[in-house]
Amino acid sequence: MLCVTRLSNTFRATTLTAAIALGVFGAVVAPLTATAAAPMVKTQAPGFYRIMVGDFEVTAINDGTISLDAAKLLSEPAAKTNAALKKSFESNPIETSDNAYLVNTGTKLVLIDTGGGALLGPTLGKLLTNLRAAGYSPDQVDEILLTHMHPDHLGGLTVNGAIAFPNATVHADRRDADYWLSQVNLDKAPPEAKGYFQGAIASVKPYSDAGKFKPFDSDGELVPGIRSVATYGHTAGHTSYIIESKGQQLMVVGDLIHVASVQFDNPSVTIAFDSDATAAASTRKKVFSELASDGALVGADHLQFPGLGHLRSAGKSWQWVPVNYSTQSH
Repeated sequence: MLCVTRLSNTFRATTLTAAIALGVFGAVVAPLTATAAAPMVKTQAPGFYRIMVGDFEVTAINDGTISLDAAKLLSEPAAKTNAALKKSFESNPIETSDNAYLVNTGTKLVLIDTGGGALLGPTLGKLLTNLRAAGYSPDQVDEILLTHMHPDHLGGLTVNGAIAFPNATVHADRRDADYWLSQVNLDKAPPEAKGYFQGAIASVKPYSDAGKFKPFDSDGELVPGIRSVATYGHTAGHTSYIIESKGQQLMVVGDLIHVASVQFDNPSVTIAFDSDATAAASTRKKVFSELASDGALVGADHLQFPGLGHLRSAGKSWQWVPVNYSTQSH
């Protein structure tokens, strides 16, 4: 009986509400609606993402994205590349992230790569904006470590020809420096490649003139807790960096990989930007095997932002496991 009474009361209340809405007791009450369509924003949130590696705080910073003609640039047949992209719900050209990594050790602020700056068009060059959005200013950066001297990794060193990071010292493998900063190499380069040398020379020169460019000759610790590891092939002096604190590791691998949907499944596929394609493929297989075995965290400049995750071995290929999104410090 109680249930019936409640049901009856609910029915009467519902009927009353409907009657009011239909204007049974007076004027029709119009439903509330927006008076104008909301404009589309068409921008993303600032591109930064933080994780902890032991006691070190690492902030992935996005410099923007750039279109990559994977079907043309990768070493496998275009049809195979397009099929792999489609399988991952992507298409050619693929929109590729350009990431950098800021490491706060507690005593030093270290930036690994600087994005493309103004060297590669308007879709890049967002690193300084996102650095500030992440709570830092360029003058707080103490050290800059370059994985290599392609324009999308060192273009952010300068703004309008001036030093962008006034208190930073720049480091890179001497093999890369000797190659890309050589006027002789610039003079003999084909027209389509001259921009690489010009961009490198223009970006590094202000630091070199100020005594703030210090290339290194071998693997070793550059900052307490951060050491360089030669991963040659993509360029003559391509370098990865291992960040380690309290037994936890992150390896920033630069350009060991460009197109995840292709090169994880088939690591022998190289890209036209590789100086030595054979060495690049061999280095990728060796490093990825070690990373999959160790379970270390990986940071990659051209995987989808933030480019952080782990590798899992899958026979002769690898699976990429992105980091779990977190709003908490770990």
